[in-house]
Amino acid sequence: MAEARRVRLFRNGRNQAVRIPVDFELPGTEAMLRREGGALVLEPLDRPTLLSVLDSLEPIPDEFPDIDEGLTPLRDVKL
Repeated sequence: MAEARRVRLFRNGRNQAVRIPVDFELPGTEAMLRREGGALVLEPLDRPTLLSVLDSLEPIPDEFPDIDEGLTPLRDVKL
């Protein structure tokens, strides 16, 4: 069975809040709260970084087209 702990509920303005003990802290700054029957389930939002998303992408097998094909060559410009 999962570890359980008795916690205190309190009011924060019009919202009900709960103090999360340090050994139950979630990573990040946001979480997802959902109701499952009579229970509330609080899960951290695992937002991947842009670098981790890019790192997970497969290489594109297509060759990029030659965008200069058919254009006249550039002329030299003297400044």
